[in-house]
Amino acid sequence: MSISFDRALGIHEQALGFRAQRAEVLANNIANADTPHYKARDLDFASVLAEQTGKSQRGPVDLNRTDSRHIAAEGMSSGNASLVYRNPMHASIDQNTVDLQIEQSSYAENAIDFQASFTFLNSKFKGLIGALRGE
Repeated sequence: MSISFDRALGIHEQALGFRAQRAEVLANNIANADTPHYKARDLDFASVLAEQTGKSQRGPVDLNRTDSRHIAAEGMSSGNASLVYRNPMHASIDQNTVDLQIEQSSYAENAIDFQASFTFLNSKFKGLIGALRGE
């Protein structure tokens, strides 16, 4: 009997990846706080969760190449639909939509959520190791 990590970990593995990706987006916003015309972006967790749930229900999608000269689409994405622009609370003279306080608080909240997901996955792995050892 084999162990399916997808079944054992559920959506939590993807949630951890999402949190890491969101940290990158928020850090990019903070780094560009003084860049004129920069538009702040963020990831929407609800849309990512719905997308991952839909993928798990539909199964993997196979792409067919109609010509041997076509480039394989493995690992390539056409963009992230869950990456949205943030609406500014106050108008900026240079058209920059980054509010540094909001970005920093979002980054801190995301770091806490990342740590919680990581702790949860760590406990899942400890449980699996205990089951394998017969404890």
